[in-house]
Amino acid sequence: MSDQPMRGRVALVAGASRGIGAATARAFAAAGAAVVLGARDIAALESVAAGIVADGGRALAVQADVADVDSMRNLVGQAMTTYGRLDMAFNNASGGPMPAPLAEIDPAEFDQGIAVNVRGTFLGMKFQIGAMLDGGGGAIVNMASVAGVNGTANLAAYVAGKAGIIGLTKVAALDYADQGIRVNVVAPGPILTHHLEAAGPQAQRLAGLSTPMRRTGTAEEVARTVLWLCSAESSFITGTVIPIDGGQMAGNKPPQMYRQGQPMQAGPGDAAPPNPA
Repeated sequence: MSDQPMRGRVALVAGASRGIGAATARAFAAAGAAVVLGARDIAALESVAAGIVADGGRALAVQADVADVDSMRNLVGQAMTTYGRLDMAFNNASGGPMPAPLAEIDPAEFDQGIAVNVRGTFLGMKFQIGAMLDGGGGAIVNMASVAGVNGTANLAAYVAGKAGIIGLTKVAALDYADQGIRVNVVAPGPILTHHLEAAGPQAQRLAGLSTPMRRTGTAEEVARTVLWLCSAESSFITGTVIPIDGGQMAGNKPPQMYRQGQPMQAGPGDAAPPNPA
């Protein structure tokens, strides 16, 4: 850990037990920050924290439910009690029902998706902002998705939740722009985390092909973006949605184009069309 631009600062990551959250917690620690990790799975959380400490960093694992007021108050309180300040926060917790057409989604599962995404982000910022104001300012990054910008079929709760996070981020950025607190939101596309790994090679291939770069992103690429948004290098950026999507939000990149009035030639690996008979 020779290059540590965040030494002396304190970061909080909600939803840090695995995937993007764990990668971001490790990146904060590698940059020199003390890291407070929050999630419901305390065993997984403590494993991430132990790895950070083993690498010479400082980390505190706190069991937390992002949708619960007392739990989120305690998470920020633990950061202040242990390290005396809070400079950076990444609200990464996410959830929602399994994919299904809107009319088939159970209302209770929809409510849970909104609770974790929208209420969880609101509660996180509510207590993080208070701590940052006491310390003279800070930076918050929230986790949305390209699905919160463009929409995705069969993901009503997830899309609504991520769109809500984008709205909350913009409001918070405006509320505290002149008080030393910046608030931004990242919107990843397909990222190779444990969810996509569990879906298997075919799902991973299709996810990669859905991006103009023709590959999936990594948790570390998201983590680096979060750290940049929390750094002095982004000091005049607030209220902004940053896509990390291999170009998905830029528009469409068809794998093959056709010329008007001319038949399209089959591309490499194209399957023959089904016989209508």
